[in-house]
Amino acid sequence: MSAGFPLILASASLQRREMLDRLGLDFEVRISGVEEICHGDPSQVVLANALLKARAVAVPGSIVIGCDTDVVVEGQLIGKPEDEVRAREYLAQLSGRVHEVHSGLAVTGPEPGQVRTGVEVSKVKFRELTPGDIDRYLASGEWIGRAGGYAIQGRGSALVEGVEGDIANVIGLPVGLLLELTPELDSA
Repeated sequence: MSAGFPLILASASLQRREMLDRLGLDFEVRISGVEEICHGDPSQVVLANALLKARAVAVPGSIVIGCDTDVVVEGQLIGKPEDEVRAREYLAQLSGRVHEVHSGLAVTGPEPGQVRTGVEVSKVKFRELTPGDIDRYLASGEWIGRAGGYAIQGRGSALVEGVEGDIANVIGLPVGLLLELTPELDSA
């Protein structure tokens, strides 16, 4: 399926690629390589990063999807843990609590200067984690390169008690918002 215009995903995320594949979309991947903003209001930061990514690879006559997803605890972005020690801290901090997952979405084109944006917020409740739960999850290596140090679509699902909102957002691409911003994808 195609939107009638070349479709570009400005992301290295395997999860985002898989989600677009499941929608039956034909697309190309172009990694933006931009330096992301890390501090500020969570919704503004993820939206700004999504815009940076989309604009960095924009091609006239194409639709470009830029997305940035992060975990927010007590109003602060926590990002991706740089090592196992930090991943352990994140998981312990999330244990038994509700946190938010914010995704900024920016779609550019196909007309010059055309930009559509939005932010999706989902809430995730972690179950109470034992030190053994955390050890087992860390040993899986799934935490590497994941916002908040977990992947809900994999083994990390065992850490979660419930989700309020779009689970696709928690995985890394708010599909409902994408289709709302880009109706030509849904009708292609």
